[in-house]
Amino acid sequence: MSVMLDPRHALLTVEDLHAWYGESHILHGTTFEVMAGEVVTLLGRNGAGKTTTLKSIMGMVGQRKGSIRFGGRELIGLSSNQIAREGIALCPEERGIFASLTVEENLLLPPVIKPGGLSLDQIFDLFPNLRERLGSSQGTKLSGGEQQMLAIGRILRTGARLLLLDEPTEGLAPVIIQQIGKTIRALKSQGFTILLVEQNFRFASTVADRYYIMEHGRIVERFANSELDANVEKLHEYLGV
Repeated sequence: MSVMLDPRHALLTVEDLHAWYGESHILHGTTFEVMAGEVVTLLGRNGAGKTTTLKSIMGMVGQRKGSIRFGGRELIGLSSNQIAREGIALCPEERGIFASLTVEENLLLPPVIKPGGLSLDQIFDLFPNLRERLGSSQGTKLSGGEQQMLAIGRILRTGARLLLLDEPTEGLAPVIIQQIGKTIRALKSQGFTILLVEQNFRFASTVADRYYIMEHGRIVERFANSELDANVEKLHEYLGV
């Protein structure tokens, strides 16, 4: 599928992106865009290239070529450190919680790189469970849901305006998934832009404005949330659900 872009209105524009891990060529010309204030979901089977796309945006792959523009600035050639300071933050699937640090220490660890990040009180308004665990609980003694809340909360302090969320609902109980969805909608209402990787399109349908479907390192379909019902058969075909 050929994806036509309108970079004049996009916060993030990815064009003809190729990425490698060592000799393995993972992305094969990935092209898509994310508008400011949108929640956009990358859907696809395991191995389709979704996580590699997020890591490529952050400069965390061995080699990449093509174009990644954020706010009009080209990111190809910049280091991960430089990209983060542009105002992009990644919440990885494995969460990356520091086991020896308390909830508060985990939250305070990342540096503030842009004005406009959330305060601890604002983060606790989004995740009340974390306030209860603030000083007494080490990171990995939290439940899976609390660890995911902490991983998301940690990047909200930095001032990043584009959030890359990799499988935030993976392995979580339905009640926690609902809370994550509520949080994503709240962040959107506060002006955050979110690129979400998900396999659970039923969850994605509660938060996303648009979808891109990935297969074999390429975007093969795209549609808006309002077109979801008309594309259910395609979702079953591509996702095997």
